[in-house]
Amino acid sequence: MADLSININGLQLKNPVLTASGTFGYGIEFQDFIDLSALGGFIVKGTTLKHREGNPYPRMAETPSGMLNAVGLQNKGVDYFIEHIYPEIQAIKSNILVNVSGSTVADYVMTAEKINELENIPAIELNISCPNVKEGGMAFGTSCASAREVIKEVRKAYKKHLMVKLSPNVTNIQEIALTAEEAGADSVSLINTLMGMAIDTKSRKPVLSTVTGGLSGPCVKPVALRMVWQVAKVVKIPVVGLGGITSANDAIEFLLAGASAIQIGTANFIDPAITLKVIRGINEYLDQNGFKSVKDIIGLI
Repeated sequence: MADLSININGLQLKNPVLTASGTFGYGIEFQDFIDLSALGGFIVKGTTLKHREGNPYPRMAETPSGMLNAVGLQNKGVDYFIEHIYPEIQAIKSNILVNVSGSTVADYVMTAEKINELENIPAIELNISCPNVKEGGMAFGTSCASAREVIKEVRKAYKKHLMVKLSPNVTNIQEIALTAEEAGADSVSLINTLMGMAIDTKSRKPVLSTVTGGLSGPCVKPVALRMVWQVAKVVKIPVVGLGGITSANDAIEFLLAGASAIQIGTANFIDPAITLKVIRGINEYLDQNGFKSVKDIIGLI
C-alpha cells in the first residue's frame, strides 16, 4: 500500500480525504455507514455564535448534475455544539474540524474563541462566504479588504490550524487566496458553492424560497478544478480542493492540480460510503502507477 498520509501545515491527516461542511452533519449521522476513524478528517456543519433557524422551505432543489441549497446555516449555535455535540464526537480517532460562520467580524471571533478551548478539535474552517451585514450583505470573501479583516481578527483569537474556505463568486480567486495567506490562514479550501437559481415553469415562480442558492455537485467540478489549480500556483500554504468530487478519479484530478487534500460534499447524499471508496481508489491509483506516496502526485500539472 502507498503512503496516503499528508501533513497540511501542521494538521496531520492519515489520508487526504475529508468531508465537506453541510453535507455530513456532525459525523455521527454517518456512523451506521462508515468507520469515521478511517477518514483523514470530517468537517461538521456550519456553526454560528447564536441559534439560527435557517431559511424558509423550500430550500433545496435538484438540478441537472447537481443541487441547489439555501439552508441558511441552520444550527443551534456554538454553545449547543460544545455542550451536546462535542461530547459525542470528541473520541473519534479522526481530525474533527468545525466550520465557523458569522454575520459580523465579532461573531466569527467569539465563535472561534469558544472552539479554541476544545482539546480534540485541531482546526476550524472559516466560511467567509457569509453575508457581512455591516457591508450591506456582501459576502466577506468577495473583497480582499473584508476577507483580510475577518481572517486577521480570527487569527488573533484562534491558536490552532486555521483553514479558510473561499467563495468562487469572485472575479479573481488568486487575489482572495493570497489575501487569506497574508492575513494568517494556515490553508485554504475551495470552492464553496456557486450562486444559481431554478424556476418552476408551472407556477412561474422560483423553486427556492430565497430565489437564489448555492450550486454544488458534479456540474461545478470543472470550475472548482480550475480555481484550485490557479490558487495552488500562487500560494505557499496548502490548498484543499472540493467541488463535484464523486469518485477517486475526481479526487486524483484535484491532487494533480495542486490540492494537498480534498473534501467530498454532495456525493455523500447519494452514497454515504463514498469517502471510503475514494480512499481505496486513490491507493489503487498510486499502486498501479508506481507512486510510493500521495505526496508524489500533488501538483504534477
